[in-house]
Amino acid sequence: MSAPTNRLDARFAQLRSQKKKAFVAYVCAGDPTLDATIDIVLALERAGADVVELGVPFSDPLADGVVNQLAADRALKAGASTPKVLEMIKKLRTQSQVPLVLFTYLNPVYTYGYERFHIDAAAAGADGVLVLDLPPDEVAQNVELKPTPELRHIQLIAPTSPPERITSIAKSAEGFVYYVSRLGVTGAQVEIATGIAEQVALIQAATNVPVCVGFGVSNPAQAAEIASKADGVVVGSAIVKLIEQNGSSPDCAAKVEAFVKPLVDAVKALA
Repeated sequence: MSAPTNRLDARFAQLRSQKKKAFVAYVCAGDPTLDATIDIVLALERAGADVVELGVPFSDPLADGVVNQLAADRALKAGASTPKVLEMIKKLRTQSQVPLVLFTYLNPVYTYGYERFHIDAAAAGADGVLVLDLPPDEVAQNVELKPTPELRHIQLIAPTSPPERITSIAKSAEGFVYYVSRLGVTGAQVEIATGIAEQVALIQAATNVPVCVGFGVSNPAQAAEIASKADGVVVGSAIVKLIEQNGSSPDCAAKVEAFVKPLVDAVKALA
């Protein structure tokens, strides 16, 4: 029995038929507030984002750089929690059908209740979940770690992964593969990493799902260069930094839209 089609699958199928590259945007849910996050996601959609990753605020986000750690801290201090993030998604779904991926860690998922989190996230309107510190081997060996067919489990592949592990992870991939283009934590970079095209080709040879590349993209030229080597590009810290700088401004969402639009245009210009 195949898993049901969801917004994520539909969007990537549409992009593939149009021979277009995907633009994936990351923001932290609840930064600066949950209501503001709705406005920001709508702004990202207007700017042309194909998928939005919503970070679930957590007190110990080890894979995140300082910019995203501070965003999670601001969100928690503003009262965001996992249940409230899911409630926010329900509200958002009355205005938007943009594909949503929850970007989280195991701790808040288990605190919420592992199976209940997946069921409630799917019911709220999430399309995928990326659990940063859940090894794909564990999911493969434990059926209970993937309790809902509605949610796509997004896998990360690192530049240090050996070829056999890349193949193993890619074969079981769903939604899209998130290729981490450099070592370390998240954050904007002056230059993009080397070897991306070769690694992406290796992943693509083992899976039919799209490969999107992130970690460090911060301007249109970088976005276009990376998208030319992959099926899509992920931009996070640069957007989160803009939210940090403008979170108290009433035109924060408009500034996000204005910043993201040129990045999306650079990616969409590729055939």
